Amino acid sequence: MSARLNITVMLGGPSKEREVSLRSGAAVAAALRSLGHVVYELDPQDHNWSLPPQTDAVFLALHGTYGEDGTVQQRLEDLGIPYTGCSPEASRVAFDKVLTKRRCLDARLPTARFEVLTSASSRCPVGWHPPLVLKPVRQGSSVGLRFVERIEEWPKALAEALRYDTEILLEPKILGRETTVGILDGEALPVVEIRPKKGTYDYQNKYTVGATEYLCPAPFDSGITAKVQEVGLGAFRAIGGRDYGRVDIIVQPNGEAMILEVNTLPGMTETSLLPKAAAAKGLSYGELCQKMVDLAQERAAQMRR
Repeated sequence: MSARLNITVMLGGPSKEREVSLRSGAAVAAALRSLGHVVYELDPQDHNWSLPPQTDAVFLALHGTYGEDGTVQQRLEDLGIPYTGCSPEASRVAFDKVLTKRRCLDARLPTARFEVLTSASSRCPVGWHPPLVLKPVRQGSSVGLRFVERIEEWPKALAEALRYDTEILLEPKILGRETTVGILDGEALPVVEIRPKKGTYDYQNKYTVGATEYLCPAPFDSGITAKVQEVGLGAFRAIGGRDYGRVDIIVQPNGEAMILEVNTLPGMTETSLLPKAAAAKGLSYGELCQKMVDLAQERAAQMRR
């Protein structure tokens, strides 16, 4: 049994992913309490928050803007409090899909070609043809994601995506099997394959119970599995990640793995993808939460030396 700690779970927050974060945080808090820790829950609605004075460590169960973009991480660095997950800089890079893609390209990792759009009046660029994907550059959980299957859909899809950010990432729609690779303490976990029962893996299919089937370990041969894990770990290292995260990857029909994005604070509900991957590795949900706290505590101890 690890030492009994006073842990503050930060959950909720001001982002468009607030509801998911509340669910992640509640599950984490329950697990940590079951392990004997004293757990406080803090919902930072804005920047005017303060930690309980006896806090030994912070478990970040926030998602989206403020919680995942390096802002709260920098505040905790300034306070000198150990916290779970990636550094402020790695968080900032991973939350920005364009910065992430540039890091992947610099590391010679496979990711789709792209352009950045900033105006609702932008036309589909020359040389681009449906099917296409439009993504807000700085959002998560598929918030604002729009597909363009026919060119007539372009104006509406672009306007909808721009409701969620001032910059939109344009990519070709990559066809293949959708997967995700959890990363824990420098190791790639078993691959999860994501199979929506209808349509695409959008916000609704992601958070509607029973709408999507998850296979873990994903039914690939050993060579493709190893390649997906290698690419996922490479992307996580390229953004400067540490401790844990999750990398979304499409496996194309020819077996090539294409990086979609990196998540530095992946969902932590008990049905979320990182806990599923950890379970396939033999780690219970509580053990996973404890490992995340241990990694933060170990890092803080090393810095005090």
